Amino acid sequence: MSEEVERIVLAYSGGLDTSVAVKWLQDEYSAEVVTLTMDVGQSSVDLDAAREKALALGAIDAVCTDVRREFYEGYVVPAIGANALYQGAYPISTALTRPLIAKYLVEAAHEYDADGVAHGCTGKGNDQVRMDVTIGALDPDLKIIGPAREWGWGRSEEMEYAKERGIPIPVDADSPYSTDENLWGRSIECGVLEDPMNEPPEEIYVLTTDPRQAPDEPEDLTITFKHGIPSALDGEGMTGLEIVDRVATAAGRNGVGRIDHMENRVVGLKSREIYECPAASVLLRAHLDLEKHVLTRRESGFKLTADQEWTNLVYRGLWSEPLRSSLQGFIAELNRPVTGDVKVRLYKGDARVVGRRSDNALYDIALSTYEKDRDIFDHSSAEGFIELWGLEARMASRIRSRSED
Repeated sequence: MSEEVERIVLAYSGGLDTSVAVKWLQDEYSAEVVTLTMDVGQSSVDLDAAREKALALGAIDAVCTDVRREFYEGYVVPAIGANALYQGAYPISTALTRPLIAKYLVEAAHEYDADGVAHGCTGKGNDQVRMDVTIGALDPDLKIIGPAREWGWGRSEEMEYAKERGIPIPVDADSPYSTDENLWGRSIECGVLEDPMNEPPEEIYVLTTDPRQAPDEPEDLTITFKHGIPSALDGEGMTGLEIVDRVATAAGRNGVGRIDHMENRVVGLKSREIYECPAASVLLRAHLDLEKHVLTRRESGFKLTADQEWTNLVYRGLWSEPLRSSLQGFIAELNRPVTGDVKVRLYKGDARVVGRRSDNALYDIALSTYEKDRDIFDHSSAEGFIELWGLEARMASRIRSRSED
């Protein structure tokens, strides 16, 4: 017999897993269920339809909310500032939404006087860690339920349960792929993708064109940053959400943003992961390039360490870790001078920076040029610099070679 809870708030997508979870929680826990559906920029979301379906399944209420702006400003913007790429490849798109969803679950639990919250995360994935850790940090007294971890069914058993209880089965329920999407990217796994040697079939992609079918002429985007935050596109000021949407569309039609890599999951498994992240691929590349244009060598070098640690903390579900917040403050401070323009060329799957400018640039053409009539660099200082720069290395070499004799 499951631990007694009277009311549960369920993170609800409207798909098969969470629709089954509504009935399963009612059956297993004899509890009232409130569903929570959030628009984080997924193309397939229909909040009205999700609400109607949840209520038809017996939920006592169905909360639906558009959090795209909060997701962008509170989670995507810090990720851009941190040049967030897990293992140098994954823009942590799915990972970024989990602490936001967890926060809203806890808030809804308090509003509805619920004693438990639930989600559709599996027992092998990272998301259960991200959700459970964040929920536990926000309210350790709430019971956390993972129906998919508890019922242990295969797909056929889950569909049979749905049929027995009159749960509508989505048209894509028999798809072999598991997907997740938000405005920062889309993940695809399972099916033939589980064999790392299998090339991903073209049918899995929805945000990006096959690079072989992309336009034959390159497309240039000029992205303007202010304090490290995207503020304009091709000279036109617009909101961050508009920039992400337009960059995603342009990058997608040029085949930019496909990622295929082997990932080290939090739970200790290796996983072959496929992502489509057109906007993230372009904006992160542009931001990093502008940083290198305006930050000192020491700032850039140390920030790399901070960026990697911030990214690892978020990927591993430790959004609530105080170090994440401290690092984020440091990263934001280093981004204060990161203001300027970056030109990115999109062409058949590639996004290449072809130009940058900033009033804060540390690059000075008069120092860097090789044209004699414009050069202000004092070449006579080079020999003295080299003498002192290599002094310790020469001393070590001489002394150690002598001790070996």
